[in-house]
Order: sequence, then C-alpha cells, then structure tokens
Amino acid sequence: MTAAAGDSSQCVTRTLDVRVDGSVVFAEICAPPMNLLGPELVRDLVSLIRAAEADDSARVLVFSSADPDYFISHVDVTKVAQYRAEAAELVGEPSIGLLFRRLSESRLVSIAQIQGRVRGAGSEFVLACDMRFAARESALFCQLEQAFATIPGAGGVQHLTRLLGRGRALEVMLSAQDCDADVAERYGWINRALPAAELPGFVTALAHRIAGFPAAAHAVLKDRVNEITLAPAEAFRRDSDLFAEGLSSPEGSSRMRAAMRRGFQTPDGEMDLPRMLGTLSDGPDERLS
Repeated sequence: MTAAAGDSSQCVTRTLDVRVDGSVVFAEICAPPMNLLGPELVRDLVSLIRAAEADDSARVLVFSSADPDYFISHVDVTKVAQYRAEAAELVGEPSIGLLFRRLSESRLVSIAQIQGRVRGAGSEFVLACDMRFAARESALFCQLEQAFATIPGAGGVQHLTRLLGRGRALEVMLSAQDCDADVAERYGWINRALPAAELPGFVTALAHRIAGFPAAAHAVLKDRVNEITLAPAEAFRRDSDLFAEGLSSPEGSSRMRAAMRRGFQTPDGEMDLPRMLGTLSDGPDERLS
C-alpha cells in the first residue's frame, strides 16, 4: 500500500474505500467475507493513518463498513504474526493494541459509524476511536477472548473498565456474550444508538461540524482528555503479552481447535458465535484432536 504524503485523498488501499469531503476523510471497510482484521486490513489502516496525519487539511476520520453484517468481526487468528508485523510499520512494535492507541493519540478526530458485528479486536478498534455511533437494528458488540482462555489484548480491558466501570466491564468480558446497540449505549460502550436510516446523516453532520472548528484546538483537547482517560502504553503491552500467553496455553489452543472445527471464521459460524463459544470444551478429547 502506498500513500502520497500530505494528501489523504491519494491513500491507496485494498480493504478500505477512502473518500475525502473537505476536511473529513471517510474510510469504508471492505474485507470480505466478514471483515476479519488480518494483515491486509492492518496494512491499509497504517497507510490511511499515515496519509491523513500528513495531510494538514484532514481533521476528522470516519470509519464505516460496506458489509451490513460485520463492521470488524475480530482478528484473523490464523495470521497473528503477519498482522502484528504490519502494525509495527507504524508504531515500531508488533502490536495492534499500540496501533489502535496511536489512533487515540492522533491529532485526528476519529468516529466509528457501526453496523453489524463488532467483536474482539473489532470492538477494541472502535473503542480506540474518539466516538462511536451504532445502528440500533444491527450492531452487536462482544469481547470473546474468555472463551479462548485469554483476555482482550488490544486495549479492551483498558477502555471498557474506564468507560463501563468495574462491574459492567467484568460482565461483558467474562460472559463473551453479544450486546446489542441499546445495551451498549446504556453501558457506555458507545456514544449513541440510532436508527440505521438516521446513522449516516447524523455522523456526517457531526464530522463536518467538528471539522469546521480549529484543528489546533482539537489536538489540545484530545491531549488533555487522553491524559485523564488513555491508559499508558505499557498497559497495552502487558495485555498484548497476556493475550498471546492465554491463546497459546493448552486450554486456549484446544478451545481454538474446537471453535475452528465448528465454523469459527466462517460466515455461518460467525452468525451464531456466542452460542457456539458457550459450548466449547477444553477437555482431553479436544486436546488430542
């Protein structure tokens, strides 16, 4: 992927459809069949962030999805090393958590316009955005890592605990259940749940309103808010290490094998994922398979 410095409209990507309207950069995620976060999407996010940050006229980034069923489903668990290597191109370390944190730190104001499923690292990506607005009819949120004997490794622990409070954060992470947009709004996972027909217009109007104010003030305000709410980089590194340790443990490995046999990372399996995750086993029969 390449991008012309200083012109975010020239960002060339395969999994993001990028268009620029004034000072607002719109990026629509298109990584079929279900918008898995793999090396190509991470590479394109790196290119987009670089190009937009180098473009003095860019002030707001809006992320949406071309797939009504999936915003970002979760990471591609078969390509962990590859997508981490792509993240290192921007942040110098093989960590999507630090890549997402870079978006939180950016002078750019980022908004997630969410429809469909947002699970695992998909949830962690939208949590790294400055604001989140979701379609009431279709958006579903989940941190699924406990089903694989591990923890969210890309910022979920840090963001959800601060946004939801201890009890609700533990509920959503320990249960690995889907939350609809109304629950996510009530808990503080998102800013607002809106009817799907109203969502694009609302987000576009908000993005242009924000973009009309001085960019320098955006950066100062984000810096002050981040001092209060954004966890230090070391906390992200620790969660990333724990995620990898849990996933590679005997329990995590056996549960992942069982999930893959039952359709994890396939369109049919992902549509009913929480039910399937709730029936996984890490018993001897799975470990020998």
